[in-house]
Amino acid sequence: MGEKEQQLSYPMAPANDHGRSDTEAGGAAASELHKRKRTQCLIYIGLLAIIQIAVVIVFSLTVMKIRNPRFRIRSAHLTNFNAGTPASPAFTGKLNAEFSVKNANFGRYKYMDTTVDFVYRGTRVGEVFVRESRAGWRTTKKFNVAVDLSLANARANPQLASDLNAGVVPISSEARMSGSVELLFVLKKNRSTGLNCTMEIVTATQQIRNILCK
Repeated sequence: MGEKEQQLSYPMAPANDHGRSDTEAGGAAASELHKRKRTQCLIYIGLLAIIQIAVVIVFSLTVMKIRNPRFRIRSAHLTNFNAGTPASPAFTGKLNAEFSVKNANFGRYKYMDTTVDFVYRGTRVGEVFVRESRAGWRTTKKFNVAVDLSLANARANPQLASDLNAGVVPISSEARMSGSVELLFVLKKNRSTGLNCTMEIVTATQQIRNILCK
């Protein structure tokens, strides 16, 4: 009898201990999941920011970078070339040249009227007028011109007789082309380019050789 009363006197364990432990464990798991999602979200935001910065840098170094166009003589041939006598050296002829304006920008290049001078050892022997036009996005505009070459004042060019006897007459061409680049129809920047080319006239064959442009 005494033993039964002693057994009944022990306090009984709460019936909801297991339920409370499960609730606490579930709350901890949810909190950990929330922290993990927040960390992943921050990582994604950081990666997106890095990608955007990289895109801006690439865009500014490629699309938005303005390059100077290039004005060049691509080819040339000579017709009706006539040389003077050794006693009175001179020459005349018609030079037919193909010019090009190379535009490497992501926007068209509009250039103004330009005069190209052709020079023999410091003396101008001809000029040609290039009318204003446009070179499109990342394209090369090509066009042909004809210029009359003439030199009759032998006194100003004492080397002419020697060049004619050697059969090679050096000619250079010079010009300064002004214009503007329109990037994506938004940004407009003034850009100029120079023409500085040299060539040689072979008098025996009336051919142009060694066209070099800087």
